[in-house]
Amino acid sequence: MTAPFAERLLAWHASHGRHDLPWQVSDPYRVWLSEIMLQQTQVTTVIPYYARFLARCPTVADLAQAPHDDVMALWAGLGYYTRARNLHAAAKKVMTDFSGVFPHTPEDIATLPGVGRSTAAAIAAFSFNTRSAILDGNVKRVLARWAGIDGNVASKAIETRMWDLAQSLLPGSADMPAYTQAIMDLGATVCTPKKPACLTCPMQDDCVARREGRQLELPVPKPKKKIPERQTVMLMVHDGDRILLEQRPPTGIWGGLWALPETTSTLEAETDFATRYGMHIALEPALPELVHVFTHFRLTITPQPARVVGASALKSDLTRWFTRQEALAAGIPTPLRKLLLLPSV
Repeated sequence: MTAPFAERLLAWHASHGRHDLPWQVSDPYRVWLSEIMLQQTQVTTVIPYYARFLARCPTVADLAQAPHDDVMALWAGLGYYTRARNLHAAAKKVMTDFSGVFPHTPEDIATLPGVGRSTAAAIAAFSFNTRSAILDGNVKRVLARWAGIDGNVASKAIETRMWDLAQSLLPGSADMPAYTQAIMDLGATVCTPKKPACLTCPMQDDCVARREGRQLELPVPKPKKKIPERQTVMLMVHDGDRILLEQRPPTGIWGGLWALPETTSTLEAETDFATRYGMHIALEPALPELVHVFTHFRLTITPQPARVVGASALKSDLTRWFTRQEALAAGIPTPLRKLLLLPSV
């Protein structure tokens, strides 16, 4: 007779799961920080950012009190910057709405900015042994294959079915931290998207996808959309060894980061810049184009160096002169970091 799902998963995890990740602690602040960082980002990428973040903000109070620029600088390069803004806002909410004590229940945790149902359940399971299911991308893939669930996993009906299934498979609350990590690990290391290692999977005996040879068909992928193409000209305006950056609006792409001024065309760049910034510039030879791919579109950047002609006084607190070293230490988007690291810049 086949052992229950949770029993097999826990036995597998005891021998083959990941047990040395830096966030495998009971501190809800550290667990929450890791869960936000791990959204759409690989473990190996997150680990150095996680360590750096904790060195600067070891507690939720420290994060709440940290200046916005410090938070964005710590996050710079990790991408999906809405996560950083939500993280900062959530820390402040913990201090004001929960008297500085991280909330304990999934329902309360889910009220924090940037925290959805699955993330809230994971934080509660790891920190407080709460018996609540998670349903991230890895878990959806495991369950869709094991139970043979057809249909778009993003649809409401299929998602509801998966939540019910995920909840029904849970062990007792004492095993929730290990079980939650185990089902994440199974999806990340065994039941992978393209080359699942079925022969080492603890669920192979009753996995519908394996029995029917449908591992690569399940879960049913979302319909692919053509990625839109966008273009922009980024003005690398320098005054001696200083480069001009402006702080982006708090929402949208690169929200809150320091970035290069943009214009739609080099033909009108000098006039446009003078109108917006009250300074005159002279264009220099353009650098090779740089392509940066976001989740929803592809951006082609034309880096356009320019030098200030005449006065270089700033009209707004949202613009600032940086040395290259200061810019690299600030919260800047990845493409700008690449440009500043070019030997010719």
